[in-house]
Amino acid sequence: MTKIEICEVGPRDGLQSEPRIWSANERIELINLLSETGVSRIEAVSFVHPKRVPQMAEAETVMARINREEGVTYAGLALNARGADRAIAASVDEVRYVVVASETFNQKNQGASVNDTMSGYDEIAGKVNNAGLKLTGVIGAAFGCPFEGDVDPEQVSSLVKRLMDGGATEIVLADTIGAAVPTQITDMLNRVRDVHGDDFGLGLHLHNTRNTGFANAAAAAQAGVDFLDASVGGIGGCPFAPRATGNIATEDLCYMLRNMGFDTGVDAAKLIGVSEWTETYFEAPLPGQIMKAGLFPEAAAGA
Repeated sequence: MTKIEICEVGPRDGLQSEPRIWSANERIELINLLSETGVSRIEAVSFVHPKRVPQMAEAETVMARINREEGVTYAGLALNARGADRAIAASVDEVRYVVVASETFNQKNQGASVNDTMSGYDEIAGKVNNAGLKLTGVIGAAFGCPFEGDVDPEQVSSLVKRLMDGGATEIVLADTIGAAVPTQITDMLNRVRDVHGDDFGLGLHLHNTRNTGFANAAAAAQAGVDFLDASVGGIGGCPFAPRATGNIATEDLCYMLRNMGFDTGVDAAKLIGVSEWTETYFEAPLPGQIMKAGLFPEAAAGA
């Protein structure tokens, strides 16, 4: 079977916009549980100022106390040089650096222009590479901006080149507001590969805001994407984008890919258990569906 890597982003992107702030101990337990499900990468923390995103406070404490499972990469998000320095000091395995494809959204998300953000990237890229860590460039709002509307694919392609030229070995195209449809996904992936080649990892970060996230993931899988981000139970969204709720649920994604014939390496049954545990911290049911309906054909065994 063709392998697609899953990056579990629940501990970071899943929790960053939740009104209830999870304690460091709760986040550590969530990461430890996820580490036992077979996911090979976890976006564990974000090195942002706690006044800006209080849900991500105590990142160093979390990184110091998690159980690091062999074969699992633990990533941290950085938005500037200070964040990258903290990430390196905290011994993450991967640093994810974000730039947004639209000027307005980049200003709201990071308080800087796109050019300033890329200047910051140029500053930290050498540090990350010299530290022997994986550097991943994330392009936010790559398929649409809540403030400017359509995003020019050429702008996305230009940012891909700048990120790669700076030393990124992987690129994530993020549908931050869940606006994309499958034809856009296929077109963008093909465009990036045609222009920039195959010698880097290419992934997607999809939201299910408009109920197209899983269709987009299926299209990406069939187009040869290398990895996909997802969040346990479907928790989270972007706190700086209006109505941008709805990460795709990791267990639902793994079920779909498994039944399509792809290998994620994830134990879906264990992941459902983590989703059920996670749901106990929320007042309302989580968006994930497989935790409610069960795996198939396993669920039919007792019918």
